[in-house]
Amino acid sequence: MRYRRTCTIAGIALLAAVAGAQPAEIKKCNATAQECERAIRQMLSGRRYVGLQLMELSPGLAVKTVVDNGPADQAGIRPGDRFIVVNGKSTRDATIKDFKVILSEAKQTGRLWVIVLRHGILKQIDVRMQPYSEAQIDKIIAQHLAEFQHIASKAPSQ
Repeated sequence: MRYRRTCTIAGIALLAAVAGAQPAEIKKCNATAQECERAIRQMLSGRRYVGLQLMELSPGLAVKTVVDNGPADQAGIRPGDRFIVVNGKSTRDATIKDFKVILSEAKQTGRLWVIVLRHGILKQIDVRMQPYSEAQIDKIIAQHLAEFQHIASKAPSQ
């Protein structure tokens, strides 16, 4: 728990610092690489995901990107699909925050029943959320470590 809090606090502090920083500055995370890796693994192990990125429209939600071979891709969701209904709840005027609430409610079943609007045609899609694979977790950790160039990697050994 301490590690997750350290990474979260470090990430928030970093975002605040980077917002006013010059583009040439190097981003750094205050937690060690090992602490962040442990926290990310703990947070994602066994956790299910959908494998898509949404964008808010005025009004509603549309699919921005889909993870190759992820649950959404396997179910047939495509970039540009507009979410109309998810698990019986209208998403015509929804925000991403509203979608996250629907996701948390679907945690038990791990299923999303979605109606999308694609090229003017309504389509029903059943998505089964899947746990992150070890390869996906490794990739997320590598991205974090590369993005936030950890201080620990530059610190002298003790």
